[in-house]
Amino acid sequence: MNCIIIDDEPLAQEVLENFINRISDLVLVGKSSNAVDAFQLLHSHTVDLMFLDIKMPGINGLDFLRSLKSPPAVIFTTAFAEHAVTGFELEAVDYLLKPINYERFEKAIQKLLKVHKPHVPAFKDYTYFKISGELLKINHDEFKYAQSVKDYILLCTTKGNYITHMTMKYLNELLPQDRFSRVHRSYLINKSFVDKIGKTTLSIAETTIPIGEQYKQTIKLI
Repeated sequence: MNCIIIDDEPLAQEVLENFINRISDLVLVGKSSNAVDAFQLLHSHTVDLMFLDIKMPGINGLDFLRSLKSPPAVIFTTAFAEHAVTGFELEAVDYLLKPINYERFEKAIQKLLKVHKPHVPAFKDYTYFKISGELLKINHDEFKYAQSVKDYILLCTTKGNYITHMTMKYLNELLPQDRFSRVHRSYLINKSFVDKIGKTTLSIAETTIPIGEQYKQTIKLI
């Protein structure tokens, strides 16, 4: 589900972007600090969801939403509770009061998904990752393996290596299980790149990867 953030506060944008990146059903395709830029985003991208602030310079969020003939789903994000009734009259999915915590954000997304099911292609052969502040598309047939390094993940691909902020647990849930497998608490591999499997290690090209005791049964299924 493609979404955009419309908010004139950089910190609010940063918080929402972090939350969005933690939910696999959401892909952030743009951010803007005013209605004019937001209008351009809507006409240059396919947008399924807007996170919309109300108090902004120029046109406020309520008037901006009223101006759209066929608006996407909307979740208002604002510090002002007094506009909640108007927001719901405009058929907003939810109304989040700042400061927004992740649990409340996630609840709003679950509410959205009950009504607006994201389109899932029959075969998705890529995943987007946030690399150096930008979304990078990595094709699955180029993705060799991943290694956790403290709070980050090293993504090793045929085109180069990249670092993203993510847990191994989340990465394991994000990638298709038929192509990828976790073989160690710190490693996840693309099954098609495995050259050799031993009792305690496996090889992908020049790299030797350990096999965790609890994952040995998984290795037998590769």
